[in-house]
Amino acid sequence: MIDIQLARQALQRVLPMLEAGVHDRTVCGAGFMHVVVMDPGKRPGSCPFEEAILLEHELGDTARRDADYTGFARAKARLSWQTGLDGTAIQTHHPHLLRPGDTMLTGGICLDGIVVGVSGAHPWFDEAFGVAIAAQLRAACKDRHAGWLQDGLLEIPRHAGAEHDTPARQVELIG
Repeated sequence: MIDIQLARQALQRVLPMLEAGVHDRTVCGAGFMHVVVMDPGKRPGSCPFEEAILLEHELGDTARRDADYTGFARAKARLSWQTGLDGTAIQTHHPHLLRPGDTMLTGGICLDGIVVGVSGAHPWFDEAFGVAIAAQLRAACKDRHAGWLQDGLLEIPRHAGAEHDTPARQVELIG
């Protein structure tokens, strides 16, 4: 049900908050952020991690990067994708789930199976941005589902983004 279109819509709705964070040194000292959104329909074991990445997005001035925030965001997303838990929960309550090579960083989110990894801001803000993206994606999914029910569908269409594509209400995209 979640596809690239819904992921982009969710990200677009949260982008003003992310962009403000990138320019606020108390939130994001690096001035750069990387976001990874996983496809909840592609579970661990069904495909390689890279094939399960639905969307990636960079914010800020890439020339100012002082670390591999892309790699960090992917590692955070991978850990949450593999465990079904937020990075903070893993690091503080479930360290027994960590395996060699797993990240020790927090900032990966798993909200009702929707996994987002963010890196570049302070970890608590990485988490907040990830939760916001995941919550928007969940809301967009619920909106699409409500439209299908309103259309009288009894099963999920094979191509979720094709016919009966809801929301019927147009979403104004930023940029």
